[in-house]
Amino acid sequence: MHLAGLAVVLLALWGAGDALMRRMWASAGDTPGREDPWLRMALSAATGLGLAIVALQALGIAGLLKPPGTLTLLAIGLVLALWRLPAQWRLLRALPSGPPLGRAERVATVVAIGAFVISLFEPMAPPHAFDEMMYHLPYARQVAENGALGIHDWLRYPWFPYNYDLLYAAALPLAGDVFPHLLHALGGWLAAALVWRLAVTHTDRICAAIAAAVWLMMGEFFNALIDMGVALFVVSAFTVLWLWWSTPVTPAQPRRPARWLGLAAFYLGVAAGSKYQALTFLPLVAVCVAWRERRPGPWLLALGCFLLPCIYWFGRNWLQTGDPFNPIGAKVFGFTNWNLDDYQRQVDDVRAHAALPNVMLWPALLVPFAAVWKTRPAVRAAALFGAWSVLVWLATSRYPRYMAASFPILAWLGAIGWCQLWRWAAAALQRRVGDRARARSVAGLGVVFLSVLVVAGGVRLWNHIRQIAPTPETREAFLARNVPGYVVLSWLRAHPQPGRLYQVGLSDAIYFAPNPVWGDVFGPYRYVDFLLLPAPEMARRLVQHGFGTIVVQTALGPYVDGKPGFEHHFTLLVERDGVKAYRIVPDPS
Repeated sequence: MHLAGLAVVLLALWGAGDALMRRMWASAGDTPGREDPWLRMALSAATGLGLAIVALQALGIAGLLKPPGTLTLLAIGLVLALWRLPAQWRLLRALPSGPPLGRAERVATVVAIGAFVISLFEPMAPPHAFDEMMYHLPYARQVAENGALGIHDWLRYPWFPYNYDLLYAAALPLAGDVFPHLLHALGGWLAAALVWRLAVTHTDRICAAIAAAVWLMMGEFFNALIDMGVALFVVSAFTVLWLWWSTPVTPAQPRRPARWLGLAAFYLGVAAGSKYQALTFLPLVAVCVAWRERRPGPWLLALGCFLLPCIYWFGRNWLQTGDPFNPIGAKVFGFTNWNLDDYQRQVDDVRAHAALPNVMLWPALLVPFAAVWKTRPAVRAAALFGAWSVLVWLATSRYPRYMAASFPILAWLGAIGWCQLWRWAAAALQRRVGDRARARSVAGLGVVFLSVLVVAGGVRLWNHIRQIAPTPETREAFLARNVPGYVVLSWLRAHPQPGRLYQVGLSDAIYFAPNPVWGDVFGPYRYVDFLLLPAPEMARRLVQHGFGTIVVQTALGPYVDGKPGFEHHFTLLVERDGVKAYRIVPDPS
């Protein structure tokens, strides 16, 4: 049912995006990609997704982001799609058959299809990932309940831009909290489609299949974060920017169409309105555009299209806090709900998670040695994009997830590198053992490689199938096993307590707590301001701030309920799996 619902949403998104994109393509006779209906469909879906986010943002600003508004947008998209669908179907059926697939192409395609099939099952589990339960889904639920965008200071990042999360807010009251996983995965699947078409056009079908498989195997399809959506809009911007760059200049068309710059800027604006890291691509894009376009008109068009989906977040932050990029701009613009210690803790946390990117991307370093480096300008453009992404990542966080927006293009570059490694290995075998033995060795290596993929893919598929919870009973059992403190938090939801709720060590589970719930390592209710006090003072200070209940994961906060005299000021309400909830008694009689 979830996949059927997503298919309906995708159809509506494509219908809305196609209504705009057909007009853009109609007067772009010389633009590359015009004759690729699959590329055009993927871009139309991405455009429709961006337009939906802007429309939801407008509804949220007006306080109307409720099911009637969401269903109205869905109905408009479906009407546009159904009106256009017969013509699109005729266009696809009329496409000439491509050349038959060779053996290597068939194998690579089967691997890519297998990776896609596995990814279909990954989003089906109930929410249990760290950040989705910490602030993505809690924020979306607040928007869904209020019908309006707001500042919720009990969340870790109340001032973040939340473009992509608005999709989750629209989905929660209509389809439950598993459907946001599919909306997040949709960004990844559309990014895979774009990379597939880019790779087919500018390299070959083997590279295309490997690139799609690599991205599908390393993506985070199982959660409701935003990285897959940001990756989609960054890849869409790269694709459209390349279409603009490679459009030939003719006497009939002496200037490249500025509409493509506007569309690329719109995609980047949606990405930047979802995650601050997308802003790091702006210097590269600005230099590339300035290389071929210096007229003020196209630049103003691009600026307006960029600001349309993101100016609300940055403008709101600037007007209310003085920091448009709150909290990461605090050292320049001043602190609001964070202080310098909070900022440093965040930096230290990111550094603690520094690691190398996925090993499947490493062969991207070999792209300059591949033949397509010399013959395909699009490959060199992708390599420039990849190099910029890696340099920014090295100079800033070195945290792999902060480079996730670049992973689809890096997967394509990695696929080129893997193909080059295979060619080198085959050539070395030919020199040493001859053609016949080389063919047998290559076939043997291929069988071993495929066997490993089948086993690994089967294990991954089984693990995700086991996480699917089709009934309320299996859902409760899954959440009790995978969400820390779920049973205690559920009890608190079922038995409301007077006063605010303060949590310790359960930041990654607050979606299932009675909301709002305060307490974190950052912000105005940071742990160091409360938990280091002696038990009597801690109880009094919590009560002064309106708290009536505290819930503690004792394994992470043993210093809380182990204080001398703690039992005199905190009365145990419920305990399960190392998590305890207490009623606060500041002055026991």
